[in-house]
Amino acid sequence: MTDTTDLEQNGWTRSEDGKAIEKTFKFGNFVEAFGFMTRAAIHAEKMNHHPEWFNVYNRVEVRLTTHDTGGISPLDVKLGGVMDKLAG
Repeated sequence: MTDTTDLEQNGWTRSEDGKAIEKTFKFGNFVEAFGFMTRAAIHAEKMNHHPEWFNVYNRVEVRLTTHDTGGISPLDVKLGGVMDKLAG
């Protein structure tokens, strides 16, 4: 099982089925939220690992899982860490 301890200490939680890590990021407004998504998308594309996410106004809900492995992989942990840094 992939270690998600560091992410969980930063507000990530495991999904009910244990196959994903999830977090809701909140920003000051829509532009900040969308900017975060844009920056995260660039990193995700370079990693060839893409999040499941949902945005409404200043909120971005993220779910990271690796479908090929049927659960959480080191790529999810890495991308989650990148997202935390981008969100500040």
